[in-house]
Amino acid sequence: MAVLSRAGCNQGTCHGNANGKGGLKLSLRGQDPDLDFRTLTRSSASRRIDRLAPEASLLLQKPLMVVPHEGGKRFRPDSSDYQILKRWIESGAEEDPDTSATLVSLTATPAHLTVAAPQRKVAIKATALFSDGQQSDVTHLAVFEPSATFVTVDSSGTVTSERSGPTTIVVRYLNQQFPVTLEFIDARPAFEFTAPAPANVIDRAVYSQLKRLRINPAAICEDHVFLRRVYLDLTGRIPDAKTVREFTASQDPLKRSKLIDRLLESEDFFDVQTLRWADLLRVEDKTLDTRGVEVFHDWIHQSVADNKPLNEFAAELVEARGSTYEVPQTNLYRAIRKPEARGEAIAQVFLGVRLQCARCHNHPFDRWTQDDYYGWSNFFARIDYKIIENKRRDKNDKNEFAGEQIVLIKDSGDIKNPTTGVTAGLRFLGEQADSVQFETALSEGAGKLFRSVGSEVPIGKDRLQRLAAWMRSAENKRFAATQANRIWFQLMGRGVVDPVDDFRSTNPPSNQDLMDALTTAFIESGHDVRQLIRLIMNSNTYQHSTASANDVAHNTWPGAFAAVELRRLSAEQMLDGISVVLGVTPQFGGHPSGTRAAQLKGVRNGGHRYSKPEIGDQFLKLFGKPNRLQTCDCERTTDTTLAQTFEMISGELIHDVLKDPRNRITRQLKAGTTSSEIVRDLYLTTLSRPPSRAEEDAAMVYVAQQNDRTAALQDLTWALLNSNEFLLRQ
Repeated sequence: MAVLSRAGCNQGTCHGNANGKGGLKLSLRGQDPDLDFRTLTRSSASRRIDRLAPEASLLLQKPLMVVPHEGGKRFRPDSSDYQILKRWIESGAEEDPDTSATLVSLTATPAHLTVAAPQRKVAIKATALFSDGQQSDVTHLAVFEPSATFVTVDSSGTVTSERSGPTTIVVRYLNQQFPVTLEFIDARPAFEFTAPAPANVIDRAVYSQLKRLRINPAAICEDHVFLRRVYLDLTGRIPDAKTVREFTASQDPLKRSKLIDRLLESEDFFDVQTLRWADLLRVEDKTLDTRGVEVFHDWIHQSVADNKPLNEFAAELVEARGSTYEVPQTNLYRAIRKPEARGEAIAQVFLGVRLQCARCHNHPFDRWTQDDYYGWSNFFARIDYKIIENKRRDKNDKNEFAGEQIVLIKDSGDIKNPTTGVTAGLRFLGEQADSVQFETALSEGAGKLFRSVGSEVPIGKDRLQRLAAWMRSAENKRFAATQANRIWFQLMGRGVVDPVDDFRSTNPPSNQDLMDALTTAFIESGHDVRQLIRLIMNSNTYQHSTASANDVAHNTWPGAFAAVELRRLSAEQMLDGISVVLGVTPQFGGHPSGTRAAQLKGVRNGGHRYSKPEIGDQFLKLFGKPNRLQTCDCERTTDTTLAQTFEMISGELIHDVLKDPRNRITRQLKAGTTSSEIVRDLYLTTLSRPPSRAEEDAAMVYVAQQNDRTAALQDLTWALLNSNEFLLRQ
């Protein structure tokens, strides 16, 4: 099995494909040795194995290209891989007896290493531990898969890097895999680490790694940059001119931490956090209907306002049942109708596990098996629905619902693993998931306890309540790490584990100490979101400046967080920012005038079938607001497009707000405000800083040269709104 994996025979591009290749189908990456044994020795009239003349076996002749082989030459006759297969056939091609030792674990050394130039090679050794207690060096039988394209690994396990940068080498042997993290760095013999004193545990973890990587962190950002950054992250909008003046003029040494505290208690913060969870939990009106969207959104908002612990928030969603109008959190299950889809969604949102691959085969990049997949999905198998009414307009659209539903929990019902045909058990996706399997029968007595990962729950509770109890557990570190990483991602633009919802052994954190610190802090706070945000924002790491475009060290190691990354404002931030600058709010469908983009409850995105899309909805769709059809951050996009450029230059919304007779420019002119005062106010509001002398002089010259002062100030506003300094979050 190891030889076939090493040669790539059972990869998805070869015989491990769902349909096989050339009439030979093996299990993907050798996940089913028994099936592969039967295939190689029994199927196709046993013609692949010739016990009387082993060299004549197709299993040997094809990889040698003695017989034409679409996969090309895989072995040499003198190679150890060829000899292993040949000896097996010569000995009778027997199956392993039941008494054979089995693989228990795989380790590789070094597990983590920082390598400074000019050294560019690292030798990896793989060691297997078997059930009989024996250890073996299996380097010559292991598969080595690097995550970076600038790295190569030869058959002996020697890694060669072309340049500096991080990489993960996945070492695979039989059904086990082990990640090796390597950091190739420049020599920098004269390097001296320079950084401010750490503000908290976050800085200690970040600076420790930076010192090892020989990278100095960026300087602490200026007050106006910090002010704008915090406002965008916590309130979803930019500060007004008055706020900028007061904050930058203040001499209070604690003004930054006080600002954070104040904004964490603001309604705007509640709105932004609600928006983020509404995106993930699929709060949209096609499946939930208008009232369902409203009650679900309001429940999320109230949970945020109450500072409900995040583990409690998750548990209440998981165990929900009842009317979708009276128990708002049941709308999560209203939107996701199949057990497998529910399992995939809950795993990805709350545990950072992308389980989808394990639906058809064992996960190729993680430890999850098909048994794990269906055992986890089986938690959600007994959810059912009673549809009180459905007044949908499109009678042919089975995904549209308009009316109340009741989410029910049935007394029976299980799903089967389609590969084995066996009814699935119950499995948590915790740290011990490989060894923890629960029987499907739940009638062992209400007084007994079943042991989950880190908690004990009365077995008399139904499946969702048992799962919710596990979610609530303070010992559920996978949940805590996933949510801490998600909060870090919201503030820093990149997860310590990135992508933010893809926790697996082959995608380790860019800084394990930082990930551990965030997880521990989150658990110790009682899963308090605001407390973790407060900790992150008060760190130097959050308050660093952005790196310059030519700073190679920062660009090579974005996961080291030596500097803050520039990123485009989200659709809602951009539109609410335009509203702050001009003092007018565009119209959104289904919402009263004056509603901010961050306050929208559902999703219209210009595509609502039963009403004319409003200009604000069209703008949000263009700039990446998700349709909320997936439980994934990936649905929202901040990628730039040519259409967005045209919208900002000459789009209907920009034109309308600039020409609106109620906007800030018109009001200031009517109040007799001087052009100089308006220019300074525009800069303070749009860019959160006063204009430089050169900028102010140029603006005043331009205004003076125009016959229409209103049009001239509109032009200046248009220019500022199209500047990178407005469009990017620094």
